[in-house]
Amino acid sequence: MNKEYIEFKKQRELGEILSVIFKFIRENYKPAGKIFLKLVGPAFILLIAAVSYYTWSTLGVSFISSGGLNTSNFLISGGLLFLAYLLYVTSMTGTVYHIILSYINNNGKIIGSEVSAGMKNDFGKILLTTVISYILILAGTMLFIIPGIYVAIPVSLATAIVVFRRNSALDSIADSFQLIKDNWWNTFATLFCIGLLVYFISLVFQLPAIFYFMIRTFISASEGSASSNVEEMFGPGYIIINAITSIFQYLVYSITPIGAAFVYFNLNEKQHFTGTYETIQNLGNNK
Repeated sequence: MNKEYIEFKKQRELGEILSVIFKFIRENYKPAGKIFLKLVGPAFILLIAAVSYYTWSTLGVSFISSGGLNTSNFLISGGLLFLAYLLYVTSMTGTVYHIILSYINNNGKIIGSEVSAGMKNDFGKILLTTVISYILILAGTMLFIIPGIYVAIPVSLATAIVVFRRNSALDSIADSFQLIKDNWWNTFATLFCIGLLVYFISLVFQLPAIFYFMIRTFISASEGSASSNVEEMFGPGYIIINAITSIFQYLVYSITPIGAAFVYFNLNEKQHFTGTYETIQNLGNNK
């Protein structure tokens, strides 16, 4: 059965955006998944290793054996976790956007070599855009939180602008504010719903760790031996379950840039009618 081509350059309401996200995943998860694992896999492995080390040093055996929080271990593991997360987010968002770009350019076909070449060219710009975006959000949050929320909405689309418009990092961030002009609340509502949806899906994969913690807590309370039971509670079993849970959680997060891509094209179409003009042009060429 032939897959139906999904038109990205189109205006969509919130409900349609949410449904078309999963339609795109359902119809393209095999070719896109292979490319995703190839390009994002190394960063993903580093992230899971960093998560495990952070858990071990702050809640695991290292934490328990030292009798409390070791500041140096906390700073080292926290710093490594942040760097690994930054690398993963850059690789993940960039790869997803380039998969979509290849899909659009080839009328529904995703070409791995195009995605790889695009990521090689844009990785530095995407990384810089991500770092600047985080700095702007952090600075805004420090100014009574609300400015941080306001800034977070446009800059969340900046990486999409880097890929789809071939802009520089600074130009993309500047264009992101222009893109949501007069549409901040609609964009906020759409991105909030996408984020909420991703959160609830990821929450499902947290259940094993939650159940493990509840069972160990119950056993600890029943036996009444605090030190040994705490060590069992946050020992290797907890770290392994937490690592497995994190694998699925961070994979689920890849839904977010797919949704952001549809939001970007929706806003871009409202301002520039790019898809409409291309449709009219193609009709003229087909005559």
